[in-house]
Amino acid sequence: MKYPACTFLAALGSLFMSSALADTTLWYNGDVTAGGGTVNRTAGGMLNEVYNRRILELAGNIPRLGRLSAPDASATAHSKLCGSTVTVDLAMDGDTVTDFAHVVKACALGQASSSIMARNVIGATAEELRRLREGVRRMLKENGEPPAQGRWADIAVLEPVRDYKARHASTLLTFDAVVSAIDEIESKRAAKTAAQ
Repeated sequence: MKYPACTFLAALGSLFMSSALADTTLWYNGDVTAGGGTVNRTAGGMLNEVYNRRILELAGNIPRLGRLSAPDASATAHSKLCGSTVTVDLAMDGDTVTDFAHVVKACALGQASSSIMARNVIGATAEELRRLREGVRRMLKENGEPPAQGRWADIAVLEPVRDYKARHASTLLTFDAVVSAIDEIESKRAAKTAAQ
């Protein structure tokens, strides 16, 4: 049976996070047929660098999974390249996020970035989240620096992804979906104000 590479990596992440392997260096020494192609031994460096222990911890412990009963907006971001999808529900009071939930059907990188978002989004402002999305995009695509400190400091664990362009889209999904939801909320508010 053939499985997508992201399915293999998610399973590998679950195995890696087991207590028996928690202090073991992740090495990949085999060939796996994935989605019609083959992931071979040369992928070992990528697995160690990109799918590091912190990424796998974040991917294995995603908070706020599910849907909100009455979100102000919902948005979905999808990667055509790998098939990953993230749907977010957002509630805001003024410019500040007050509630958040998401459905994450993504590879370990999409799961990790979604986990970082879910851990820190409550209390964030629309402008902060727009700057964050742009900062992550610059980090991946233009060799920008990750946030050095503060609530978004975990973004730094995603920095090695910049060398793997095929993984950029899945890593950015949660940031794109959140900004789309904010845009929808602001558009609804503007339309309501214009109608008055």
